Amino acid sequence: MAIKAILSFMKKVPVPGEQFSSQSYHCSLETELPSDIGQEEARKRIHETFALVRATVEQELAANGGAKPLPAAAPAGSADVAGGKPGVAGNASNKQVRYILDLWTKRHEREVSELNQLIRDQYGQDGLYGLSKKQASELLTRLKKGGQRAA
Repeated sequence: MAIKAILSFMKKVPVPGEQFSSQSYHCSLETELPSDIGQEEARKRIHETFALVRATVEQELAANGGAKPLPAAAPAGSADVAGGKPGVAGNASNKQVRYILDLWTKRHEREVSELNQLIRDQYGQDGLYGLSKKQASELLTRLKKGGQRAA
């Protein structure tokens, strides 16, 4: 039996030039933690996952001309995961990104910062959303086969 964690971050920003108007940016991520996980390890994983969710919202804001990203909140390396635009033709889908993160953190029990480094080293991309669908598919295949290194 696993523990289910749902992490969300929402931010409202004013619409320039319009009084009493704002835009909302929101991201939620659902993940499972093993039931036998220790309290400190669970806290650490939840903190890293929340940092990823927050960094994703902040990067979307920056990409859409909104508020500047707040780098101080995310642990070193985790903000890079969101580098790119999810849903843009040719980029990794949200489903691929979630599956990669799930395999990386659960099966391989590795830090998100290590995944970021692997993506930079092996694919020359800033983060998961920078991967093409083909690259994400290749990485998923390797992770499912048990390989922690890609390409």
